[in-house]
Amino acid sequence: MKLHDSTEDNEIQAQLNQKDWNDIRANDSWGIFKIMSEFVNGYEAMGRIGPCVSIFGSARIKPGDPYYLLAEKIAYKISKAGYGVITGGGPGIMEAGNKGAHLGEGTSVGLNIELPFEQHHNPYIDRDKNLNFDYFFVRKVMFVKYSQGFVVMPGGFGTLDELFEAITLIQTKKIGRFPIVLVGTAFWSGLIDWIKTVLIEREATVSASDLDLIKIVDTEDEVVAVIDAFYKKFDLSPNF
Repeated sequence: MKLHDSTEDNEIQAQLNQKDWNDIRANDSWGIFKIMSEFVNGYEAMGRIGPCVSIFGSARIKPGDPYYLLAEKIAYKISKAGYGVITGGGPGIMEAGNKGAHLGEGTSVGLNIELPFEQHHNPYIDRDKNLNFDYFFVRKVMFVKYSQGFVVMPGGFGTLDELFEAITLIQTKKIGRFPIVLVGTAFWSGLIDWIKTVLIEREATVSASDLDLIKIVDTEDEVVAVIDAFYKKFDLSPNF
């Protein structure tokens, strides 16, 4: 009877592991083309759209919520001021933003992302401006490159991610400066206080001047005033 050869088993397992890694590397390489296609499709679609402002916020906020109604008013005012509106294309604050743009007869863009929950496109996006993405990083490039301002409503991790990425890119001069407006003093004041007391005063990991990159407001008129004031000084142009 032949004894079990553990050395032979190890060699077989090593070969299988190597095959798995080869398959993964091959998939990674071909995945580049899918990523490229998302960039190409996004650039071609967004490059035809005029000056826009992105509105961010929670997908979980329901119609009728004060922040939903405020986002709708903000988008309406932004549209009437001559800007299009870009959102993440889903429900909640995103829906309110597209709805306000639609009611204001302005450009209404939705940059959708495939998610296991929360995300489905809302009915207020212009039919020819409803884009779908698999990759968060490609989608975020579209927001930054084709937005002339960020309006940040109350939201969760995704909203904070988009906010801090924009601040970081401006702070490090990877992109040109554009207005970043936080809406809701009651919501944002705790975060701003923490930045001031911990990041600036205690740890010195952030410069006090970095807070100049953002404005905090509470009304739709203040949002438009901040954006208009900025573009009285600077030209409208895509980033990068």
